Amino acid sequence: MSITDETKKKMDAAIDHLREELKGIRTGQANPGLFENLLVEVYGSPMRIKEVASITVPEPRQLLITPYDANNAGAIGKGIEKANLGFNPIVDGNAVRIQVPAMDEGIRKEMVKLCHKRQEESKVSIRNVRRESNDTIKKQKADGEISEDIMKSLEKEIQDLTDQYCKKAEEVSAQKEKEISTI
Repeated sequence: MSITDETKKKMDAAIDHLREELKGIRTGQANPGLFENLLVEVYGSPMRIKEVASITVPEPRQLLITPYDANNAGAIGKGIEKANLGFNPIVDGNAVRIQVPAMDEGIRKEMVKLCHKRQEESKVSIRNVRRESNDTIKKQKADGEISEDIMKSLEKEIQDLTDQYCKKAEEVSAQKEKEISTI
């Protein structure tokens, strides 16, 4: 695999990670992504909610978490309370209902700040990939595997990829910010 293909693959992973991180950021609508990766104590060990229950959106501002084993409803409710996300889970027989309150302007601004923070973390990760790739190229040049011209050409390609992926991170983040700002 060429150095540019490897660089692309790592940068794609950084963008995918950003998308996963942004799923957990609250918008005005009910979003199953808020709880999918939340850990709850089930069967004596911590497990992600998505591993022990299905999460559906019966109404725009309500989530319904239905455990695969009905006995786990209480544990899931306690886990959500313990996570202190600002939601009040209601254990309703064999399921957990969560009403998603409307967001005020202050909460929206906090969520947008969180988006920016995640975007910057993603860009740092992308730049680290660039640095690693450039170090590899310089080592190949020092070992006599590639010429100066090829090294310069590869560095330019990697810089172009870095710019492209940083822009992609901004676009992904901007889309999430738009969701947050939409009332």
